[in-house]
Parts: sequence; structure tokens; C-alpha cells
Amino acid sequence: AYIGFDIVATTAEETRNPQRDMPIGIIGSLAICTVLYFLVAGVVTGMRPYDQLGGAAPLADAFSAADRPWAASIVYAGALVALTNTVLILMLGQSRVAFAMARDRLFPPAVAKTHPRFGTPYRITMIIMVLVSILAGFTSIDTLADLVNIGTLFAFILVSIGVLLLRRTDPDRPRPFRTPLMPALPIVSVLLSIWLMVTLSGATWLRFIGWMVIGFFVYAFYSRHRSRLG
Repeated sequence: AYIGFDIVATTAEETRNPQRDMPIGIIGSLAICTVLYFLVAGVVTGMRPYDQLGGAAPLADAFSAADRPWAASIVYAGALVALTNTVLILMLGQSRVAFAMARDRLFPPAVAKTHPRFGTPYRITMIIMVLVSILAGFTSIDTLADLVNIGTLFAFILVSIGVLLLRRTDPDRPRPFRTPLMPALPIVSVLLSIWLMVTLSGATWLRFIGWMVIGFFVYAFYSRHRSRLG
């Protein structure tokens, strides 16, 4: 769910007024989901002791233990819809990030073409669809979840550091939305993200480092010499 809030930021170019709409979309959805999470957690822990809700599907387990299998079936169906939606949202965000990189020629510019009718980056979307299908078919869900978590946390660290650096190196840049509580908030964000990354397994760190090495090779031998920004 928290990755979904991050994905909202990748659609800034597709909003009418990003300076206004982005903070409303991110903070508003975060607030709504947090309230709903607390309400659901309060109800479920009223149905079952919290130490008996450690399974893979605690919400459905709580209804099953309360002899309400029909309710558990509804929860399972809702979880399937929610997970499918999460995957689609993640692919949407990744396609927009890759589109921006291809537009800067960090990736081959041919993949940055938009659909003549829908105006969406359809080529990069189809490439990501194939890659995601291959990963899903040959990698366990636990491994994928850990990789997504460590990658997202690392991205949060880079963004937080970027905010700090831009405030110092480019203080006069127009900022319709300014990060509050500077510099404490970005620093806390970096520290909390590092702490969460440390809790992940050593195997996840090895896969993350391997993926980063591949990325550095692509950048060094292809992207660096072709980047428009560079």
C-alpha cells in the first residue's frame, strides 16, 4: 500500500495542476488508508487475540475462527482484487519512470514512443509487462516482495537526500510545494528507511547489490554517454 502512495508521484505529468494535485493525492490517500487500517485492526483484534493473527491472511483467519466462512471467502476475493490492482499500479509507475529515462536517452529513445490514440507509453509498458511476467513465473512471491521492499526503501533514501542537496545547491529553484520541517524530515526519512532495509535478509541484500551492479554497467557503458541532461 505504501508503495502505491509513491506511485502517485510518478503520474505528475498527467495531472492538470501537479503542484496542487500531487500533495492532495498523496497525503489524502495516506490519511484515508491509515484511518481504515486502524479501524480494521481494531475490529479484528476484538475478534481474535493479536498473538493468534500472525498467519498469511489474518483477516480471513479471524472470520474463519469466528465460524463465518462466507465472510472469509469475501475477504479472500477482496485480497485477490487488491493484489491485482497493486501489481497494475506498480507497472503503471514503473512504465512512467522508464519513459522519463528513455526520453532523456538513458534507455533507447525508441521505447519512449507514445500511443497515437491514447497518448500512453505503450512500448515500454509492454516491455515491462513481459519482464514482470517472467519474474512472476520463475521467482517466489516472498523473494519478489523483499526485492520490491528494499528497492523502494533505497529510492526513498535517494529522494530524501536529493531534497537536502537541492535546497543547498539550488536554493532559488521555484518550489510550488516545499517539504516541511527541513532538514529534520528528510534526515528522519533516510534513517528510518535504512533501519527497515537492515531488517531484510542477507540474501535480499545480495540480490539487491547484484541488481545495482547491472544498473551501473548499463549506465556506464550506454546511458552516461547518451544522456541529454549529462
